[in-house]
Amino acid sequence: MIVDFRSDTVTKPSSAMLDAMFSAETGDDVFGEDPTVNALQNYVANYFGKEASLFCSSGTQTNQIAINVHVQPGGEVICHEESHIYKYEGGGIAKNSGASVRLLQGNRGRITKEQIEKWINPEHDVHFPLTQLISLEDTANRGGGAIYNFEDIKNISAFSRSNKIPLHLDGARLMNALIETKIDPKEYAQQFDSISLCLSKGLGAPIGSVLIGSNDFIKKAHRVRKVFGGGMRQAGIIAAAGLYALQNNVDRLAIDHFHAKLLSETMHSFSWIKEIVDVETNIIVVVLKEETKRDYIIQELANKGIKTIAFGPGMIRFVTHLDVSAEQVNYTLEKLKEI
Repeated sequence: MIVDFRSDTVTKPSSAMLDAMFSAETGDDVFGEDPTVNALQNYVANYFGKEASLFCSSGTQTNQIAINVHVQPGGEVICHEESHIYKYEGGGIAKNSGASVRLLQGNRGRITKEQIEKWINPEHDVHFPLTQLISLEDTANRGGGAIYNFEDIKNISAFSRSNKIPLHLDGARLMNALIETKIDPKEYAQQFDSISLCLSKGLGAPIGSVLIGSNDFIKKAHRVRKVFGGGMRQAGIIAAAGLYALQNNVDRLAIDHFHAKLLSETMHSFSWIKEIVDVETNIIVVVLKEETKRDYIIQELANKGIKTIAFGPGMIRFVTHLDVSAEQVNYTLEKLKEI
């Protein structure tokens, strides 16, 4: 048996999703004429109570487009030091938008209004870049799938608006957060000027992310997507997968969370584990007692058909998803006991 916990991006389209893709009506999306892309964009915008959305190829692309729209060259982006937009997007903030970053420390990938307000640069002091964007990540990948407290988000949102600084959300795994907290998507989305939502992680689509915002913002984003080489033609084939995922795979994310918590509860007792970061959604971060044995343990697990990934010195990450069954979870628990 092979169980792939490396990421929730490794999922394969189900037969029903493939049927939706094969039967999708298509057109030229650069001309705005792909009906399935348009249906996906309308569905997402309505779901979150926003005016518009834009289908893109990846979460990195949606994040980088948003940054480029919000920030002028020489501006500064405030984000957590472990945030995906800074750590895992190839230096895109600097390369694509000519902006600098103000990196903040925080609890498991999350930052607060009190931290942010200390680092808003003085507007009339030419020694400093202008603070032009605040970016949050929910759930926080490097925080082990940690969820933001909604009151903290509302406080940050009110602060950003009072200071006329846009607020962006890297919501790659936003649906995981919303399933767990039961917060209304429209109320949640009201707090942000732009949101990036991945379809290719826990939702199970093979490709794609959606950028969400106002009509004016998405109009500008559409131009930036073209400049970034992101204009797609008969993209309805892949948009259909994203639409199917949103209509069928959201509620079942609770199963992934259950599996992750079940795994972590049992793993706490293993002698080779120092600690497990509290599991809130579908990510388990294991901290080893002996840091140097990380690669050895990853290989031992691989030998037993269990694929995991290194997550830093002495840390291993497991991510549950729709292609991990209850049977595979039980198999994994048995094999973990043999390490």
